[in-house]
Amino acid sequence: MKRTAVLNVVGLTQRHIGPDTPAISRFQSLGQTTTIDPAFPAVTCTAQSNYLTGKRPCDHGIVGNGWYNYELAEVNFWKQPNQTVQSPKLWDDPHLNKDVFTCATMFWWFNMYANVDWSVTPRPIYPADGSKHFDIYTWPYELRPALKAELGEFPFPAFWGPMAGQQSPAGKPEAVSEWIANAAKWVEQHRQPTLNLVYLPHLDYNLQRLGPDHPETTDDLRRIDRIVGDLINFFEKQDVQVVLLSEYGITPVNQPIHINRLFRERGWLAIKEELGLERLDCGNSRAFAVADHQVAHIYINDKLIEKEVQNLLEQTDGIAAIWDQAEKHANGIEHDRAGDFIAISVENAWFSYYYWLDNAVAPDFARCVDIHRKPGYDPVELFKDPSRGSTPRVMLKLLQKKLGYRMLMDVIPLDASLVKGSHGCRPSNHADWPILISKSNLISSENPIDSTEVYGLLRSHLIECS
Repeated sequence: MKRTAVLNVVGLTQRHIGPDTPAISRFQSLGQTTTIDPAFPAVTCTAQSNYLTGKRPCDHGIVGNGWYNYELAEVNFWKQPNQTVQSPKLWDDPHLNKDVFTCATMFWWFNMYANVDWSVTPRPIYPADGSKHFDIYTWPYELRPALKAELGEFPFPAFWGPMAGQQSPAGKPEAVSEWIANAAKWVEQHRQPTLNLVYLPHLDYNLQRLGPDHPETTDDLRRIDRIVGDLINFFEKQDVQVVLLSEYGITPVNQPIHINRLFRERGWLAIKEELGLERLDCGNSRAFAVADHQVAHIYINDKLIEKEVQNLLEQTDGIAAIWDQAEKHANGIEHDRAGDFIAISVENAWFSYYYWLDNAVAPDFARCVDIHRKPGYDPVELFKDPSRGSTPRVMLKLLQKKLGYRMLMDVIPLDASLVKGSHGCRPSNHADWPILISKSNLISSENPIDSTEVYGLLRSHLIECS
């Protein structure tokens, strides 16, 4: 078997490769590039699941980064157990020689409890006193203290939130991707896995925050290129072949769609007051939406209003398509976790999860980085509210958090218009599709491949290139 490192450079597309990416450009010139017809939806959890199972959501069940759990009557977002993925993964493939094959998953999602040999993933600690401590989860457990002793603490505040991709107390803008890269190098030096899956998120932050056309994109490309170039050189010196891969492309947006507010105006949402603030009660709502970038899953508890819901969606500006059961089936996303309808935005729009009509009664978690409690994805978490997020105030709250105090990091604005980039739909321009680059002759640049075909290509790199 041929040892392989897969560098998942999130957000990288052919549009970005050029003068600002000399290392990636050189690697591309020495090999082959294939464009990937994006997974649907083109979001992290679905794309990675398509790549690692060779299946679509109808089989593996990952219909987005989150969905409504009917059994618990709550929205679950960014869950981490690998058992959530309902299909065998690449490391389970019977063609691999299990006597010698080993695998490391470095920050790929659904990392916890995967039957791999080494894994690292972000995972805070939540003591009983209500405090929160930034940390990582590893398998084996002893990998955690070893990495922290060698590399220092993982810069968790910069993994997601207002500090992500920014110069901050958490480190330089590329601190997270650099830490993950160094962790992948440590695993290679000490464990030599057959397959090393490495997640490098740096581009993802400002491409969403500022949009792909912003001048700062140049600096971000140079930063991730330096990290990728260093990893390529490192792995190739260890006789490890490198595959560059991305999950989706990010397109400019200027139109948030507050789909749950539309439902509320029709009287379909159930809203409960808790301590003077509003919470969405999904189980009692006649219909509600789980927003996930440019895709929204529409769950209907009252089947009598299905046609009304569909008519409203069809009349809503910014929505390009509404998929019913037949279209979900045709597009490989017919699964119990998927909504009764799936709404897809136009390229310049995206769906917010907002359901309140007055910011004064927005739930307390709305102003926090709180990826698990919100009933939808919130890219506004990449911003600081100028009135609440001054540097001294943020530093004080981080100090309080580090000391173990209970505190509310309420620094996130409630202005969806701030977001300038998004993903999830199928971009019209192939230059905005994800890509796979390899020096192997196993791939062809002639025609795009389906996202499920990445599985076979990665397996072939392991087997046929040996």
